[in-house]
Amino acid sequence: MSRNTGRKKASSPAPAQAVQPAPTQTTGLSYVTPTEFVELPSRGQFYSADHPLHNQETIELRYMTAKDEDILTSQALLKNGLAIDRLVSNLIVDKSINPDDLLIGDKNALLVAARVSGYGADYTVQVSCPSCGTAQAHTFDLTAFENNEGIQPDENSDSGVSATDNGTFTAVLPRTGYTAEFRLFTAQDEKNAMQTSAKKAKHKLDASASTDLLKILVVSVNDVTDRTEVNNFIDNMPAQDARHIRACLQVVTPNVDMNQPCECDNCGSVADVEVPFTAEFFWPKQ
Repeated sequence: MSRNTGRKKASSPAPAQAVQPAPTQTTGLSYVTPTEFVELPSRGQFYSADHPLHNQETIELRYMTAKDEDILTSQALLKNGLAIDRLVSNLIVDKSINPDDLLIGDKNALLVAARVSGYGADYTVQVSCPSCGTAQAHTFDLTAFENNEGIQPDENSDSGVSATDNGTFTAVLPRTGYTAEFRLFTAQDEKNAMQTSAKKAKHKLDASASTDLLKILVVSVNDVTDRTEVNNFIDNMPAQDARHIRACLQVVTPNVDMNQPCECDNCGSVADVEVPFTAEFFWPKQ
């Protein structure tokens, strides 16, 4: 491209003219990624006083972008099971929040919100009819989910569960009569449980996911906090007591209610079906 220096012919010298740069053309494609405030099922009630989500009912989340999609297709992240965690970390606006510290129900709320902002509310997936077993495609509305807040610190449950002042819960076990204290499941606990399960599978050890989960979440039994004693009790506790703790955890855990009614095309029955998390959740078919 030739450049105009503003010079005249040598026979008529004249002062040099300053070269004016060509005006910069703007495309008008600048775009600011929106954010939204996502309601937390926990309402921030079970985080410690020094946690950034303590008593916070919402969390600010950035909308998914094309670059965020790269995370979901990274073979390295997928192989190590880190893709979803990396995505959540990228989308949370407040970087003082560690995604591993999120209660599992709050993390689920963020995943649903991220999916809706990225790909819309319609989620079509194969489900099986609880009545006749027929598999069919069903489209769920991800904006129709409701939060189950569990038991708040100032409440008690009809199941006999009591909330403590430090974010844990207590329940009297039906067979032994012991008092078990337990806490809520976090994203880091989920990682630890998956790693433990993978190690046992690698070494061909018997699977014990339910018991391993109780060992993570039970803080004390009859005020005994020694991990060796508590874990030994969990291994040998009556099955009725173990089932009671798991039932109590379901009652108290704040989470997203992932059930929606589904009508079977084959038998016509209508039943609540839990929305499955499949590959299509974050990578819907075109």
